Amino acid sequence: MAPTLRPLVTEASPSRTSGTVLVWQYLMLVWRRSALSTVIAGIVTPLLYLLALGFGLGTLVNSGPGAASLGGVSYVKYLAPALVTAAALQAGVGEAAYPVYSRFKWSRVFWGISSTPVSTAQITNGQLLFLATRLAIGSALYYVVVLVFGAAGGWAGLLVIPIAVLTGASCAVWVMALAGRMRREGTAFNVVFRFVVVPMTLFSGSFFPIERMPGAIRWLAYISPLWHGNELARAAMLGTGSGLAVLGHLVFLVVLGGAGLVTARHAFSTRLIV
Repeated sequence: MAPTLRPLVTEASPSRTSGTVLVWQYLMLVWRRSALSTVIAGIVTPLLYLLALGFGLGTLVNSGPGAASLGGVSYVKYLAPALVTAAALQAGVGEAAYPVYSRFKWSRVFWGISSTPVSTAQITNGQLLFLATRLAIGSALYYVVVLVFGAAGGWAGLLVIPIAVLTGASCAVWVMALAGRMRREGTAFNVVFRFVVVPMTLFSGSFFPIERMPGAIRWLAYISPLWHGNELARAAMLGTGSGLAVLGHLVFLVVLGGAGLVTARHAFSTRLIV
């Protein structure tokens, strides 16, 4: 059972403490009960992926004709950056789906918070800040495992953590907006998972260069946020990509996330006021 929700602020407190931070603190307080399982999964999952794909499948890839398309690096080093960003994307979308919807529909936590001086925009921001914190923790754990396997690159490889957070959050914020719009249970989240997240993972250059995709469907990668995140992560870990390309990928994700935040704020405001 979640902790009892107490009033987050008094009439005098908003000027001293941000409502966004208070919402984040509450969500972190609730989450800490499952934090251990998150840490364990954050270590075991990348370990299994790197062993199975990076070193298992990678042995075949490195000795096959496709090795030349990896830019002169081993498959595990090519795969590692994409695994970090893909994990952040999946975790972000998952956290933004039913957990957010439940705070409207079942636990009605957001309704309780909205009855205080905390604004709906601060509720949205607090939820996004909590989500970003979760992604930062998970991405940092993933990076540590990648580092142990010697696939993290130099010091610039640390940038894969904020890159993964940005990639996951820029997509998750749109799912938050969907959760705010939904009025009853349905298949909307299942559609997102099956027809958006899974194809995005498969066709965003995560496991093979997009140049090996048929030209007729290569455009799917170019519009995929995960592909832009993968390219940024590889630029950090492997030192690939020009400065202009890196800037383009970064702008794409920032604009996507900013537009999603505006949309989510409107959805939360409409849901909690009407």
